[in-house]
Amino acid sequence: MKIIKSFLCFISFAVLFNPMAEANKAHHHEFIIQATKVKRLCETHNSITVNGMFPGPQLVINNGDTLVVKVINRARYNVTIHWHGVRQMRTGWADGPEFVTQCPIRPGSSYTYRFTIQGQEGTLWWHAHSSWLRATVYGSLLVLPPAGSSYPFPTPHRNVPLLLGEWWDANPVDVLRESIRTGAAPNISDAYTIDGQPGDLYKCSSQDTTIVPINVGETILLRVINSALNQPLFFTVANHKFTVVGADASYLKPFTTNVIVLGPGQTTDVLITGDQPPNRYYMAARAYQSAQNVPFGNTTTTAILQYKSAPCCIGGAKKGTSIKPIMPLLPAYNDTNTVTRFSQSFKSLRKAEVPTELDENLFITIGLGLNNCPKNFRSRRCQGLNGTRFTASMNNVSFALPSNYSLLQAHHHNIPGVFTTDFPAKPPVKFDYTGSNISRSLYQPDRGTKLYKLKYGSRVQIVLQDTGIVTPENHPIHLHGYDFYIVAEGFGNFNPKKDIRKFNLEDPPLRNTVGVPVNGWAVIRFVADNPGVWIMHCHLDAHISWGLAMAFLVENGKGLLETIEEPPADLPVC
Repeated sequence: MKIIKSFLCFISFAVLFNPMAEANKAHHHEFIIQATKVKRLCETHNSITVNGMFPGPQLVINNGDTLVVKVINRARYNVTIHWHGVRQMRTGWADGPEFVTQCPIRPGSSYTYRFTIQGQEGTLWWHAHSSWLRATVYGSLLVLPPAGSSYPFPTPHRNVPLLLGEWWDANPVDVLRESIRTGAAPNISDAYTIDGQPGDLYKCSSQDTTIVPINVGETILLRVINSALNQPLFFTVANHKFTVVGADASYLKPFTTNVIVLGPGQTTDVLITGDQPPNRYYMAARAYQSAQNVPFGNTTTTAILQYKSAPCCIGGAKKGTSIKPIMPLLPAYNDTNTVTRFSQSFKSLRKAEVPTELDENLFITIGLGLNNCPKNFRSRRCQGLNGTRFTASMNNVSFALPSNYSLLQAHHHNIPGVFTTDFPAKPPVKFDYTGSNISRSLYQPDRGTKLYKLKYGSRVQIVLQDTGIVTPENHPIHLHGYDFYIVAEGFGNFNPKKDIRKFNLEDPPLRNTVGVPVNGWAVIRFVADNPGVWIMHCHLDAHISWGLAMAFLVENGKGLLETIEEPPADLPVC
């Protein structure tokens, strides 16, 4: 059995409550991207990892600290690293999405990411942003309060990050390549994981199931991260309640729940107390599946919350392996009501600084599509629905990444012909977005590298509207370089006259990834105070490859502090 190591968290805890601790520290790390033999589900694969670890290294810093991470690519694939949820104020060159803010780090090359995390506290994470490498290249990034400060809730005994993931009994890069070649949806994963381990309910897995030890009366801060590629997940612990205190590195008004749900990319911080009879309790995660008639993995991954004083476990974890843990009840796979109740419970801890006057008001449809089979393609390359190829779009534009320059390089150096700035502020055709009889003429979007230009300081509102093209679905939409307020969400077609009454402008949650409800909409607001090129995309990776993305070009403001930094000398070239 694998027992979670809390040494790093203990050290960080000691630093946090030592008034003599050094403030605004620079943390230096080296990430070596390499192939490593990893055995799961009885099979061994040469998986791409960081420093031979799966999941990768846990990073722990304080609010106000700087990270300096040298990434050395010793794998056979191009790679970049994205620091998910980090604002990257003026340091867009360190954001990481391939061909957006940088060219990839080629095999045999290196690049050093340098950035400061300021004004964010809670749980973030990092992952590869090239191809499907993030299936195994990911890890947690814990941002503690500044030295000498404390949490806005009772101090937990320990921090325990839990990374929910997906595992393919194959090379994930090959899974994506096959999907692109055939035009079909990619094969679903073979297992879900908690800290890289599938758990007791999968073959050849129980000996390495993740164990989280707990004492009676102890309170642990679980930092739950959905690092799965393509699946929103429910997560619960048998017979225990959660107190939700944060999400996406922002604090929340605490609320109690038996289950949480996270879309890919999202993080949720929950307090859990050892208030049950000493025993072994399963921590379990399984799919939330909102799309109809779409294949998905219906298995359950487990870890074990193990009381140190349980009769089975005194003297060490291994003595308890013969006693079966208690299994929790999980919501049904399509339980949208539970998802809605959970998301509507989110409120910022304090009064939020939501922009009330707007300079930009965008309406963006999000959804799938079907491209007709090109005449020069054989049928085996058109294995989407009815002999088509799957695609996806925002406002009927399927996003195409450049390959000769990154978008940020092209913008910074005024290189023509790489992108245009004519992304539409509203869909080109108004239709019954969530209706059942959508015209087939809307299934085939245009393809382009279209950006939307924002002036520095613009106050922006975006209505994100799901559509029923191919199938409605809950889409986790992630905006790089920004946090945003989710001021409202609902079902059906957004109605500005009626739905504005639902807007919460007092204490809406501040997030970097929003789950747009299936057959519904969400409204977000932010101030464009970070110059650069910032991609907004669905965090279901199958959808990114189909083009479910767009990007904002935020212009420089006045003076040095409103201008993006110059590119680093070691920025990779294409």
